[in-house]
Amino acid sequence: MKVIFMGTPDFAVGTLNALHEAGHEVTLVVSQPDKPKGRKQELSPTPVKAAAEKLGLPVYQPLKIRAEESIEYLRNVEADVIVVAAFGQIIPRAILEMKRYGCINVHASLLPKYRGAAPIQWAVINGEKESGVTIMQMDEGLDTGDMLLKETVPLEENETGGSLFDKLSRVGADLCVKALEKLEKGTLVPEKQGESPTAYASMLTREMGKIDWTKDAESIERLVRGLNPWPSAYTKLNGKTLKIWECKVVRQDASKGECGEILNTAKDSLTVQTGKDALKVTQLQLEGKKRMDAGAFLRGNSVSAGTVLGA
Repeated sequence: MKVIFMGTPDFAVGTLNALHEAGHEVTLVVSQPDKPKGRKQELSPTPVKAAAEKLGLPVYQPLKIRAEESIEYLRNVEADVIVVAAFGQIIPRAILEMKRYGCINVHASLLPKYRGAAPIQWAVINGEKESGVTIMQMDEGLDTGDMLLKETVPLEENETGGSLFDKLSRVGADLCVKALEKLEKGTLVPEKQGESPTAYASMLTREMGKIDWTKDAESIERLVRGLNPWPSAYTKLNGKTLKIWECKVVRQDASKGECGEILNTAKDSLTVQTGKDALKVTQLQLEGKKRMDAGAFLRGNSVSAGTVLGA
């Protein structure tokens, strides 16, 4: 099939590559505009743009996809279908209905659960046992279109936002190729979505990572995993930002200190009191330093029991 591909971040790269390898003719790749990065604020291409250029595919980067000039540009590109994977802008009806098979979307959740911008991380934060990918026929709603194909992915006990991101990216790429095969053969059976049982999976912010030590240890541990690698969970130690990368729940019959208090330090960990139970921290990163195991951190920093984090 002739395909216009719309995507921006790393998550979408696998799908673009899979479509190309499967023999589909990608007539255009649409991605968000380049953004300045680093201290020099030099323009950096989006991951999808970089992948498209490697494949020798034409790239279009409109500031606003809803602009009339953007719509007209796409109208003049030959394609049977538009495939969307984490593009990052709301697509107007004129584009949704532009091509023969419309727009299909690679969405990283088992719809109708986790509609929105960050379904992967919220699945981890909320303690889901499984996630997955839904290939959806796009409509004007926010991830509300008919479901075409689904594949479930179980979450490991130590699943992070990053590890689930990688898994669902691979699954989404394969599932999209299967969906196009069935679409061309006319064997897809659309399924209507019901109401979503979960809150909208809102976009991640750095502020979300601030640890509230009055919460229970399980919730904080899931937050740590869900926000790994970005934006990461953090607290304060003597006025400096301390990122928590790995931790485990320690069950308690009763609290042994105030919330955020370091209860004890060991050779390879430090244990922190929470609103319910405690957290054994095994990997962290102090502001201006590298990420390291707790043992190495404790050998290089004077931290003792009784210190209160976040104060």
